[in-house]
This record gives sequence, structure tokens and C-alpha cells, in this order.
Amino acid sequence: MSTRRATSALLAICTAVLVAIALTATPATASRHHSTTHRTTSGTARTAVRQVGPTAVTLAPSAINRTGHADSGVACTLPDGSTISVYHCYTPDQIRSAYGVDQVTNQGAGQTIVLVDSYGSPTAAADLKTFHDQFFPSQPLDFDQVFPQGNPQYHNTFHGNGQSGPAAAAGWSGEATLDIEWAYSIAPKAHIVLMAVPPAETLGVQGFPNLFNAISHEIDVTPPGTVFSMSLAVAEQTFGGAAKRQTARFDKVFQKGIAKGDSFFGATGDEGTANVAKQHRGTTPYSYPTTEWPASSPYVTAVGGTQLQDGWTWSPSSDQPWTFDSAGNINGYNTPYWQWIDGGSQNTVWNESWGPIGSGGGSSVIYPKPTWQQGSTAAPGNAYHGRTIPDVSWNAAVNGGVDVYISAYPEYNCGTATGCWTIFGGTSAATPQVAALTALANAARKGEGKAPVGWLNPLLYGSSMQGAFTDVVPVHEGNAPKTFAGSLVQPTGGPAPTNPPKLSVGDLIDNQMWGDSVPGYPTTSGYDLTTGLGTPNAPDFVSTLAAMP
Repeated sequence: MSTRRATSALLAICTAVLVAIALTATPATASRHHSTTHRTTSGTARTAVRQVGPTAVTLAPSAINRTGHADSGVACTLPDGSTISVYHCYTPDQIRSAYGVDQVTNQGAGQTIVLVDSYGSPTAAADLKTFHDQFFPSQPLDFDQVFPQGNPQYHNTFHGNGQSGPAAAAGWSGEATLDIEWAYSIAPKAHIVLMAVPPAETLGVQGFPNLFNAISHEIDVTPPGTVFSMSLAVAEQTFGGAAKRQTARFDKVFQKGIAKGDSFFGATGDEGTANVAKQHRGTTPYSYPTTEWPASSPYVTAVGGTQLQDGWTWSPSSDQPWTFDSAGNINGYNTPYWQWIDGGSQNTVWNESWGPIGSGGGSSVIYPKPTWQQGSTAAPGNAYHGRTIPDVSWNAAVNGGVDVYISAYPEYNCGTATGCWTIFGGTSAATPQVAALTALANAARKGEGKAPVGWLNPLLYGSSMQGAFTDVVPVHEGNAPKTFAGSLVQPTGGPAPTNPPKLSVGDLIDNQMWGDSVPGYPTTSGYDLTTGLGTPNAPDFVSTLAAMP
């Protein structure tokens, strides 16, 4: 039985609550977020509550040393001097350098980026100002939070444990804060808009009508070329037998925006191919590979996850992330699992076995394969009949997460009465950054008197864009024992894949979650269903899009 199934009872208790579980968890609680559930690993990792599906992952407060004392072996030092012993982290300058954003001459002036989130954050403006003052003190700051359907916030006070109300608002506050700070990090001269809506549905489709009415309104009031980032996701099976009819209704909103020149981006999820069933309130996973919507819509650019290892290279010699006391309770980090070698710079597929968490991706059961995704550029996606995702990828790892400042619901997010610096990961971290990068392309096009990009997907698969990406290939790191018998998804056509021999945690070669029976998709040279076309090379990505008619 997989770890995921063994913990279903615990997950039901933790539904929609972000709590820091102390270092007393059993091995069965090694965590991955299942939509409505909050899973933690011994208080060291945490995923934001998913209201319709946030795809952000952050650390529990107990994982961060707030004393300011650091030894030479710490992986991360936050702006306030706090340290994290095993999880690496990045500042905006480091991410901008790693992907070449610092080589793009424009910074998004005249562009609008809309971040779509439930509830928003009561401290969004103040937190973005703190982030700005730390990393971009000489840059302008143009930010608005809008509430097309009324302000759903709860006075920054967290209580309860439901799937709506203050508990859900507290969970979404981290998502919203991550989105605005990291869209700003890529395009600091753009107009950043946090669009907050009050749907209470934590997993499922009931909240979508309100959400898409709000998006439609923002399409009407924002300028042509607005980019919309949606860090939310549900398994396609959530729609049931009405999937094609319901998604077609929402796709009309995307089509309306595309006709105006807008672009839409969606996170592919943080659970690989293993998502959860709505009818079980998010606590029971599907037993087969699933793909998440709205990322699977052909009108949305699907953003998957990588792990950026920049300045360090993971080198595990154990497959066990934790140490245990005599009673079998987790009581600390197992150094041989977390160890790294200084130096190196690469993007691997995002697949962190300690969670387990990793890049969503797969083949749609709602949408057929679009014409622009057919052909040699999209192989091996051609072995699958449906629309395949992701289209592109970007850093989403928690071990290699991004710095975030948050003071919303501080007892919940920080374990204190005030704000804190922490780190976030997830495809929620990747998606607003790729959206903001496209805003830079629109700014460049505007400077040349051209219309905005609009519907990005057909352009991504064109021959002129092939040099705009760095391919993400299989990587084998460290010498941990090979203890997991992995399996790959059977394609709808062609020969079956050859399942790999037993894997080690350092075999970063697919998006099957560690210890899980649901098969994953392989990471290959060229396009694949874990990282898409690869990670954008920012200068080439922007200049190639800018050069198009």
C-alpha cells in the first residue's frame, strides 16, 4: 500500500487546515497535499489549502531558524537572517540571472498582469511593499487588489478548520502573496493586479462560475495584452460526465480574452499524475493517472515544474529524508538524504521524494490533441491522443524555493503574531513568473508598434521558438540505494514504455510520485509530459516573440 493511501485517515482530519505538525509524525505521514487536504512532513513541509486548487507549497514555521545564527552548512539564509538547514532558496536576482531575465532590457512597463486567486490577502499591498523595499528599492510599484464580487477577507484573523471562510482565506493568502511577489520579480514595471473572488468550494467546480464571471469582468476592464495567471487546478474527472460541456462554457471566457489579445496561464499541479477525487472531499486519490484543468485547456498555457539547482547539486546517499526516535517518530533531518555538492547549474524535472511532490502533467481526457501540438516538436506527446501538458516549465521546487514575505494571518503562515520571510514552491511559483515573462514580450512588441501575443500556445510549438527553450532531460544524482519499483503510463498508441528498474531518490527521470502506485510519464530529450518544451531562455523567448509579425 502506498504512503498516500496509508494516510487517508490523517488527511481527512487535516482537511482545509494548515497546521504545523510537530516532529512526531510517523513515516506514513510523509506528506503531499491532496487538494482539500493539508499534508505535512514532520512539520517541515506544507502545502497551501486548495480552494478550487491552489498549487503552492511552503514550509511550516518550525522548519525555519529565526535566531539568526547560521553555520557554514545551511542551505538558505532569508533576508531577515533566518536560516533553513536543508532547503535551498532563491532571491529575485538569483532567479532572474538563472533564466536570463536580467538580460531582457524592458521590465514590463505598460503591461498588466492579473493574478487570479480566491479571497486574496488582507495584507497584499503591505507585503508586496516589503518585498519591493528588500529587492527592488529603486523600482516603481504599481499594484491593485480588486474584488469584482465583494471583499471576501476575514480581518486577518484565522480560526476554524473548514473548506471555506477564515480557514480557506488563510490558506489562499499564501498563494496570493506568492503570486504577486513573483510576478513582480519578473516584470517590476508592470501593473500587478490581484483579483480576489469569494468562492467557497475547496475542490470541485461549484466555485468556477463566480471565478470565471470575475475573469470575464477583468477582460472587459483591462487593456489588450493583459496576461492572466491561474495557480489553481482540479483533476479533469472532477467535472464528471458533463466535462466537455462545462469546460466549453469556461473556455468561452478564455476565447473572449484571446480575441482581445490577452494570454492565460495555468499551473499543472504539484502531485505528478496522482490527483484526488472530488466525491471523497479530496482525501481519496484516483487510482490512475489524471491531468488537471484549466491547464489542460488548449486556450491556456500549461506551466509545469522543474527543480533549479543553481550553485548546488543534490547528492543523496540515502532514500530516507528523516531520522527517528526509539518510538519510531520523526525527530529530524537525515543528512545523507539532503546533502549536496557546491557548484553546478541545471533544471531537473521537479520530483521531490520527501513530499512526495512534483510536476503535474499528462494527456487530457477532455480535449483532443490540437493541430499545433502534433508533429515532431511534440514527440513523445504524439503517442497520446489528447492535448498533452505541460507546455513549458519553470522552477517549482521547495528545495530550491523562492523567498516570500507574508504578514497575512501570521499565526497561520508564520507561527507568530507578526509577518515573516519564508520560502514557497509549487507550480504556483512557476506560473506567475512565466506569465510575467510573456508580459515582457508584449512590452517589447508594443515598443515596435505590434499587437500583443494573445494566444501563446500555437506560437510555442512553431519552429521559430525551438531555440527559445532549454530542454530538461533525465538526471541521476547521488548514490542512494534503488528501492522503488517505478512504472510508466501506457500510451494510447505505439509500443508500451519500458518500465525502469528500481529507482533511487536521485533518479529524476519522471513525474511518478515516490512510493505511489499511480504511473508517471517519463522525462525525455525534447518535448515530454513532465516539463513540456523545457524552460524558457528569457532573452530568446522574449526576442523571438517580439520578432513575430
